[in-house]
Amino acid sequence: MTSAVSSVTQTAKIAVVLPCYNEEGAIGKVVTDFKAALPYAEIYVFDNNSKDKTVTEAKEAGATVLFERQQGKGNVVRRIFSEIDADCYIMADGDDTYDAASAQKLVDAVLNDRCDMVVGIRKPVEGEKTYRQGHAFGNVLLTTLARFFFGRGFTDMLSGYRGFSRRFAKSFPVMSGGFEIETEMTIHCLSLGLPSGEVETPYFERAEGTESKLNTYQDGFRILMTMVRLFKDYRPMAFFTIGALILALLSIGISMPVIFDYLETGLVERLPTAVLSMGIMVSAILALACGFILDSVAQQRLETKRLSYLSIPFMKD
Repeated sequence: MTSAVSSVTQTAKIAVVLPCYNEEGAIGKVVTDFKAALPYAEIYVFDNNSKDKTVTEAKEAGATVLFERQQGKGNVVRRIFSEIDADCYIMADGDDTYDAASAQKLVDAVLNDRCDMVVGIRKPVEGEKTYRQGHAFGNVLLTTLARFFFGRGFTDMLSGYRGFSRRFAKSFPVMSGGFEIETEMTIHCLSLGLPSGEVETPYFERAEGTESKLNTYQDGFRILMTMVRLFKDYRPMAFFTIGALILALLSIGISMPVIFDYLETGLVERLPTAVLSMGIMVSAILALACGFILDSVAQQRLETKRLSYLSIPFMKD
């Protein structure tokens, strides 16, 4: 097994890609650590309009620096997957919170186990301040929602430390522009049933002099809305059935006094309430019909994405 892994590793083209924005205090060390962990890999730093010395520090450490002018991590990832041609992609942040020594585990999971996406499960190092207040709870909440929406999920859905196959990178239609990109990648993998894996990795506090670019509430809300939107796009039957059920129950609840009055008097004494109840029930029926129609469309979209995925070889010849 070991020789097979090393043989594949030696022949594969591996790229370490690091999206960066104002990380001059950490990026040099991050590049150096990944060069030591994966000496056979190409290291790419994608600068996203940094206003400090991120570019200079990355170049001095030996990385190839490329630029993405549209602000947002999702825009950077879109550029990475379109610009870089590799058999295995290792993606991490440039803030020195991820353990570069764990990169080989991600590479082995992609190349040897033939996983299309491998997620690095963050295990905070004891004694270090890793998660900001609310981040751990938000991660658990969103991960739980993903499992509820799609039936399965990952332990650490929002981890930025991931490995990807060439097949995944070249067939993934990046639509998100910001930090919700991790959610989009996760749901894309789950919806197509792609081979995936998880690897535990130490998680450190940010390097001194750097600060998180994640806005806890604003980005958390955007991630939640992205998950709901993707749930609607990938599983419209379930989404609209839930909406139809809520509307139907609301209609029944509103109509109960009208029904009781009619049973007692034989008259519809609350006509506006009856009309409102009927309108809501019609909306419930229309929602259910939308679910049936869009479910067929969603199945066709999934088939198209699956065929696009299968048209790309796992490794380039």
